[in-house]
Amino acid sequence: MTDHEAIEAALAEARAAAEAGEVPIGAVLVHEGAILARAQNRILRDNDPTAHAEIVALRAAAQALGNYRLVGCTLYSTLEPCAMCAGAMIHARIDRLVFAAADPKAGAAGSVLDVLNHPRLNHQMRIEQGIGSEESAELLRAFFRDRR
Repeated sequence: MTDHEAIEAALAEARAAAEAGEVPIGAVLVHEGAILARAQNRILRDNDPTAHAEIVALRAAAQALGNYRLVGCTLYSTLEPCAMCAGAMIHARIDRLVFAAADPKAGAAGSVLDVLNHPRLNHQMRIEQGIGSEESAELLRAFFRDRR
């Protein structure tokens, strides 16, 4: 599976989240070249402030593998993760993060904070951004424009 294919799958999750009235953020977790978990924001539907797409994907992947350590996995997200999600990725030992759009208000992969790959942490991961950024950003703009 290519990075483009995985981001497209995450974008499909983001579109589904928007249709459900959630902020349109989607994530997929890939292990050994295949999607292990698909997720979308579920904060409103679950009344759960931790139900960000990335957290939902991490939970599903951990259940599928029978291990909370997700070594060898790549997480694809349509938006730069927040500090909560970044911390969970570190604890899960994700190998790589690929995200579409930067989050200038709450991003923790370098936009606002640099939680991931902080030099004092005991886990480092590769980070790439930009694939699908225009579509992701437009989904978010349209969602919030329609809410106003």
